Amino acid sequence: MTSTRAEALAPRWAVLLLAVLLTPGCVTLAPRTLSLQTPASLASTETGGSERLHRQRGAWELGPPDAASGGTATPGPATCGGRTVSPGWPDFSSGDAKALLAPFLTCTSPAEYVALQQRVDMPRLVEALDDWHAVRLGALGPVREDAAPLLQRQRASFLVTATERYGLAYAEVFALFVLHSAHDDEVDEVLRLLARGKQLGQTLGLMPSVREELERRGMSLPAYPDRAEQSDDVLRGLGRAARDVLSTSPGSDGARYTELSARRAQLPPPYQHALHEVERALALRHFSAGSVVVGSFDAVTFGVPLGFYYLVASTGHGTYALSQGQYEQATRELAPAVLLGALYAGGKGLRALSQARAAELRLPALQELGRQLEARLGVDGLRELARDLRASREAGRFVAVGGVDAALALREARGDVARAQALISRSRPGATGGPSRLGGLVSLVDEGAGLTREVVEARLALAELEATGPRLPRDVAVLEKQRPAVDAPPPGAEGNPRWSEYVAYYEKRLGEFEQGKTAQGPLRWAPYELMRGWFARGLAFERLMVALLEADAALPRAQRRFLGAFARPRIERYVGVKKPESGLRYADVLVIEEGELAEGPPRVETFSFKSRDLSGLQGPALKAQMKADAREALGYYGETLDIRRPSLLPLLRKHSRAPISKVRLVYEGGPLMPKNMDDVTSAMRATGQEVPGVEVLFQ
Repeated sequence: MTSTRAEALAPRWAVLLLAVLLTPGCVTLAPRTLSLQTPASLASTETGGSERLHRQRGAWELGPPDAASGGTATPGPATCGGRTVSPGWPDFSSGDAKALLAPFLTCTSPAEYVALQQRVDMPRLVEALDDWHAVRLGALGPVREDAAPLLQRQRASFLVTATERYGLAYAEVFALFVLHSAHDDEVDEVLRLLARGKQLGQTLGLMPSVREELERRGMSLPAYPDRAEQSDDVLRGLGRAARDVLSTSPGSDGARYTELSARRAQLPPPYQHALHEVERALALRHFSAGSVVVGSFDAVTFGVPLGFYYLVASTGHGTYALSQGQYEQATRELAPAVLLGALYAGGKGLRALSQARAAELRLPALQELGRQLEARLGVDGLRELARDLRASREAGRFVAVGGVDAALALREARGDVARAQALISRSRPGATGGPSRLGGLVSLVDEGAGLTREVVEARLALAELEATGPRLPRDVAVLEKQRPAVDAPPPGAEGNPRWSEYVAYYEKRLGEFEQGKTAQGPLRWAPYELMRGWFARGLAFERLMVALLEADAALPRAQRRFLGAFARPRIERYVGVKKPESGLRYADVLVIEEGELAEGPPRVETFSFKSRDLSGLQGPALKAQMKADAREALGYYGETLDIRRPSLLPLLRKHSRAPISKVRLVYEGGPLMPKNMDDVTSAMRATGQEVPGVEVLFQ
């Protein structure tokens, strides 16, 4: 073909870089649950005080398994993009790299991609991939730490073989794709690998567009000199010459062109366009190194940030035309920094759009989150966040898992992940160093899970109502005098996204006082900010527990830990339920039987997830607290409930009132558990006897 004949005129260089294959294992993350069945009801987060809103560690803490220990992943079926991964995946014996990679390509956000890695031996999986499939895997987001060294070796190897097989012009486009989809610390390692193999100058060093991109990212090629000549370089050169002879045969040309065409189809649109222009220029003999590549990239899409691949890698989520349109529209309507921040910080929102019919909603969701981030951080702040995310794989993973709060923490910490983790830890029970400075009410909204703004506000209002801590007096004159202003935060609150939220809360409370509608004065800033930290942390624990319940429901009935009493359990979150004596509440989780029913109402159970610091309680004090929580749960979510969600009425035989078969009160375990397990067992037993109907658990 014309392209391959022209390609034969290009200089030939480079050899395969030998990959050092590593085989560390992965670790079992089996849940440990302590339970005592005791009929009673549950208290939801909105019914407890601020100390009751403490929750399990946030999602940003859920790191990868310790690869040095060996083991398996979290139990239950793995999912990504709304699809359940085949139970036989990954089948390492098949040697099918496409099948090994396929589940990752269904993910719809970096957060999903990171979570799926928890379910597999990543070093072994990366080792089983060929270089090109490893490059595609790395383009989806941060790879787990224990697999990252092998990925960098495969990226380097691919750059060498692409230059050898396709020629300089085509290889330059693939090289840009590798650079754009890698964090700076990963690019640094790839450059060092190529230089150590004396292959940097023969590959990237001859690509003007690549050199320009590296200069822009602060990695000038002169800082990575190729090693000196060695005796074995002669043998390597002879081997390359033999491959050059073979590659000029018609059969080899056809095979290479077929491979090139297949790989071109797997690239995002700008790179496909660039390869098309390269082929056209070569056919017309109108080509100078680098000029075609630069000219074929639009000014906006050139230098695409990490994660753009999700706008096109949409297997099962819409047609190619839609994906291509999303990519081009996104790069046209959103600055790269805005889109990069939205992709990484919007994990839970993108997961909610993982259904095929929601593909067209993904871009509007990214645009909305981008606007929210820009409102919080400003244009310059978003650019800095984008640089932080590009700088290191660990920063990308931290924000992908932790979402908006993690992004804000990373920016406040000036890109220092360790410091950002310390800022996040301020919202943990018993932490020192002051309250958390992260977050914003909008970051808690999760429409796909039913956590609408209305639900968030209702739950937060209940949490604030029962929060302990200093409050201002119920005196309108005093409140007017001490009225806060958005542009005048107190010391320590500068740049805190929650300060503007506090001002709005204060104004609302002041208006309620003027109308005689409230009984308590507003919290002072410090206790309000602390209460908000616990509230956000509580929602993170709920997400973790819901994931465990969904995994449990997917198991055969006899193997279930929580939902064995159901034939077909339907898990619903934040369902509005009402009792005459307690008013409208939102149950953390309501489970209803969806299978065929005999006569009578279906089975309904409720769950409440409570993170309370019980570590300092023992003996009678622990029993009293646990009994109080169980009674409160029974009062709000047990006995008979008026279920307010219309979509559930058909399962309830058109009757909104339903008897609750069981209520489970799930406490966070770990550091929040009492130190003496005998005290725990005794308190759970006493609670079961005094408040029958409740099953108390520690997770």
